[in-house]
Amino acid sequence: MFDISVFSEPATWVSLLTLTFMEIVLGIDNIIFISIVVNRLPEGQQARGRTIGLLLALMFRVGLLLSISWIVGLRSALFSLPFPWLSQPFDVSGRDLILLAGGLFLMYKSTTEIHTKLQGEEEDETVGGKAYPTMMSIILQIIVIDIVFSFDSILTAVGLVDNVLVMILAVILAMGVMLAFSGVIAGFVNRNPTIKMLALSFLIMIGFMLVMEAAHKEIEKGYLYFAMAFSLIVELLNMRLRKKGKDPVKLRDSRYD
Repeated sequence: MFDISVFSEPATWVSLLTLTFMEIVLGIDNIIFISIVVNRLPEGQQARGRTIGLLLALMFRVGLLLSISWIVGLRSALFSLPFPWLSQPFDVSGRDLILLAGGLFLMYKSTTEIHTKLQGEEEDETVGGKAYPTMMSIILQIIVIDIVFSFDSILTAVGLVDNVLVMILAVILAMGVMLAFSGVIAGFVNRNPTIKMLALSFLIMIGFMLVMEAAHKEIEKGYLYFAMAFSLIVELLNMRLRKKGKDPVKLRDSRYD
């Protein structure tokens, strides 16, 4: 089924490394979502929840890679919607429906998480002795978003590499890296409320991007990742200044000069 002779070619190893890097980049948003959702579990179950979430993501990705023909078929139109402001009917595919549902869910979940943080409801739950969310409810949320992120990951892989075995190895390697560092990323996000809020804002942006892709409006992901990286660098600089304990800079009022 798989031709391993391709690994004798240097181009295959270049493709493997490139795709592995791309899968890690595309998986960061998945780690952030899993870390934030799993944080609602009791502390002793959070590491287990993250591991289960990432392993489910790996299973979905490998399963989808073994169903490449089905994935390609999802781009075919299921039905058409006649919008009066369009010159021709709008074709809706299975991929569009998945991206739309996933994008809306991601925006909804991120917005409710921001509401919870601002209202202090999470702390109230801990103090009031209310029940934590069950592991199953958290896993179901992870499954929903894993499916969406898996489609994005697989479509990227199909565009870069032709060999399914190379794709599977790249996904496994990327997931191994994410499993190794998921605890560090989750701990950093959860220890810093401003980073957590920034991460939730990123997820809203990603959800909106998925909705736009469902509407056949492609948004260059490089712009999104640049905005995320720039915002993160600014916040890291702010955190460093706060640690130094410096007083905030005050602007001079020219009226008193």
